[in-house]
Amino acid sequence: MIYGGKKLEGVVSVEASKNAFLPIMAGVVLCDGQVQLSDYVDLSDLDCMRQILQTLGAKSQLSGKKLLLDTTGLENKSITHTLAQKVRASIIFLGAMLGRFKKAVIAYPGGCKIGSRPIDIHLNGFKALGVRVVEKHGYIYCHGENMRCGEVVFPFPSVGATESLMLCACLLDGVTTLKNVAKEPEVVDLQNFLNKMGAKVRGAGTDCIEIEGVKSLHGGEFAVMSDRIVAGTYLLAVATCGGDVMIENAIYRHNESLISFLRQSACQIDVFDDKIRVKADRRLSSIEKIQTLPYPHFPTDLQPQMMTLQSVCSGVCIIQENLFENRFGHVMELRKMGANIVVKDRSACVVGVEQLYGADVFATDLRAGAALVIAGLKAEGYTTVHNVEYIDRGYERIEEKYKLLGAEIKRIED
Repeated sequence: MIYGGKKLEGVVSVEASKNAFLPIMAGVVLCDGQVQLSDYVDLSDLDCMRQILQTLGAKSQLSGKKLLLDTTGLENKSITHTLAQKVRASIIFLGAMLGRFKKAVIAYPGGCKIGSRPIDIHLNGFKALGVRVVEKHGYIYCHGENMRCGEVVFPFPSVGATESLMLCACLLDGVTTLKNVAKEPEVVDLQNFLNKMGAKVRGAGTDCIEIEGVKSLHGGEFAVMSDRIVAGTYLLAVATCGGDVMIENAIYRHNESLISFLRQSACQIDVFDDKIRVKADRRLSSIEKIQTLPYPHFPTDLQPQMMTLQSVCSGVCIIQENLFENRFGHVMELRKMGANIVVKDRSACVVGVEQLYGADVFATDLRAGAALVIAGLKAEGYTTVHNVEYIDRGYERIEEKYKLLGAEIKRIED
């Protein structure tokens, strides 16, 4: 429950990246011995990944913010519907299991219902390396006895497929080349993790990655990067509500596209080594057109939060969603609050209004939930955001972070 209308003031710190933690936790499968990951975040998605690792025989221990994983007793078990349906990133275990055991079985993954999110790029990539793939009864069976190094050219720079194939190739003899890959910072962080554990991966952050196979990976310690989507969410919250906030543990270059848009809107942003200060003391101007594209362009994971901002800006904005066909679930909820938004196919026309009003709204996915919280912080009166389990997948106790900034917000127990 949120009582809106207050400006945000103070300091907030960004936690470690969920989208970096997920593939790294899958990558632990390739390591012999103990791996310690710093800055663990209490998120339901990461908890599901821990459950999958424990099901496979890994030992998992959480000490404060440090997650200790021991894969010494790991077994090649199937990942069932019960676990795979909880988290989309479970699919990345396919690459890791193939890399370690040359065989893997997993149920089709779940996650937020924001589009079809096909996994054919993963599977075709495995096939290009000699893996035999069989899909039946809701499961994917991968047989990698004849797996070999080679070249894989992606038809689209899929983040998940890039990460899966990186993991798959780490222990293969020879050099594997991945072309037209995703350039996201999380892919770079996965490369950094793998190399620290003994892998030979280079090129992450460009459109071509080379993996020179090694015989084994060892254990070790690793600190996961900060979450650029959480940082971007705070930037958009302050831009929407007004105020003056220092965002700590935030990397400017990870959000250059967003920051460029905000500066166009007359939002003041000061950048430091690992901090970003954002100030907004007036109603911002609309951005003429925004379209979601792979990194380094504007991310789909900030589109709902950006739409909330544009709904109260002065002017008209066209938002085009190019990555997921069902990522406008928040539009109807924003309309309940007084937003003026018209959707046609994958484009939304947002005409800024002077005021939003509190209402009962329902999160339809993770980022839509974050957008509705921002709308509630801005709106006049009380807003109740339902389905907070979606928000808990990617934001650690979001209500406590906003309280630190002066917001009147509380979690209501069911």
